[in-house]
Order: sequence, then structure tokens, then C-alpha cells
Amino acid sequence: MKKLLNIIYEENYSDICSLNMYLPDVGTSFPVFIHFHGGGLENGSKDDVADLLNITSKGIALVSAGYRKYPDAVYPEFIEDAAKAIAFVKEYGEKHNLFSSIYVGGTSAGAYLAMMNYFDTSYLGRYGLLPDSIDGWVFNSGQTTVHFNVLRERGVDTRLVRIDDAAPIYFIDHDMDFSNHSRLLFIVAENDMVNRLEQNRLLLKTMEHFNYDMSKVSYKFMNGYGHCNYPIAEIITKFIITGELIRSNPNI
Repeated sequence: MKKLLNIIYEENYSDICSLNMYLPDVGTSFPVFIHFHGGGLENGSKDDVADLLNITSKGIALVSAGYRKYPDAVYPEFIEDAAKAIAFVKEYGEKHNLFSSIYVGGTSAGAYLAMMNYFDTSYLGRYGLLPDSIDGWVFNSGQTTVHFNVLRERGVDTRLVRIDDAAPIYFIDHDMDFSNHSRLLFIVAENDMVNRLEQNRLLLKTMEHFNYDMSKVSYKFMNGYGHCNYPIAEIITKFIITGELIRSNPNI
């Protein structure tokens, strides 16, 4: 595995907005998975990738990106950073002929960032990119309503369920065009955070109601697990390499 560490993608915040690339030993062009770490938008690090490093042995490159967090950031700076990182990696890959396909995802708060960049097209649109130009997206236990720490920034109870333009589900407001629909993977746990499983169920049903192509939507129900305390490298490898539809619980 070849490591390219601390590559700056935003010069104005070079101490924070950097990413690590982990490239497979074999081959010259690979699928890449861009991952945003969890931590409630206030903790966590791009170096927290122990399990995900296993995907490199399967011929998939891994990019782990840092982003601005509370208390130094305000909404929507962390979402903007994620968009900038995605655009940077795409351009970097094209320049060096590195990546055969691009997948984007995150864990917990990182999944919220990924969801916002998928469902709200304005963030990637600033870079001339459409979210559906990305080959696939992975949302590992992301909050589909307004993130609890965005609620805290607003000075309201973090337990509230709010849907506005800071919520991924808010942007499911028109029928989906099947012709350019990215593949999507949702991962949630049986004993996840309060409301997290239910919120993901609501988002999936809303997608179905607005005619998303559910044959391109996979979901993995982690039976017996709590919030993000399970390995995901094997799941992501299967999603990227085989393209197989993952349906582990029809009642999600």
C-alpha cells in the first residue's frame, strides 16, 4: 500500500483541510472511495481509518479527508469542505490518471456530510459537478434530518427532529430521473442512536415515493450492533467491486 499523507485541498485552512490517500500496491488505475470520518461534527480525525485500510488489498484506493469542525466551524462550512475535497480528488485523479471510478461516503457525521452533498446539488454544483456523476455513495448511519449539533448551533434542543435546508431529506422534492441515478448504499444498526434507524427508514420511503430507482439503492442492517461499532470494509468492497445489490433487511 502506497501512502500519500496530508495533501492539502484547501489552502485557506491548510492545517485542517487535508486528506490522506492510500493506494493499492498493484495496478495503476483503481476505484477510489472518499471517506469522511464521524465524530458529531466536533471530534474525529481523517487518520481514523484502521478498518477501511483493508479495501486497498482488494484493489480499491482510499481517501480519508479532514474538514472543519465545531467549535471552530459554523454550518455549512463542513459540508462545503466535503464538497471541495470531492472535487479536489476528482481533479487529482484525472491529472494523474489514478481512478477508474469514484465512490463517496462517510460514517455518522461524515455520512451526514456525504448525504448533504448528494441530495443538495448546490454544493458540488459550485465545482461543475453533479452528485449523480459520482459512481456511488455510501451513507453509514447518517442523520437524515438536521444534524443534532447544527441544532445546538441554533440554540435549540438537540433531540428535536427538524427538516429544512440543513437536512438531506429536505431535498427529496422531485421525481428522480432514472437515467443518471448513482448507486447508493445505506448502513444502519439494530441498536443505533435514538431515531437514527427510523430517520433512515423515512428517507428511503421518501425516495421510493419520489420514484428513485430502488434497484440502485442498497441497504445493510447490522443486526445486534450499536452505532457504527462494526467493520464496514468488506461491505464497501462488495458494493464497489461486485456492484451487487445489498438487501439485508427487507423491513428497513
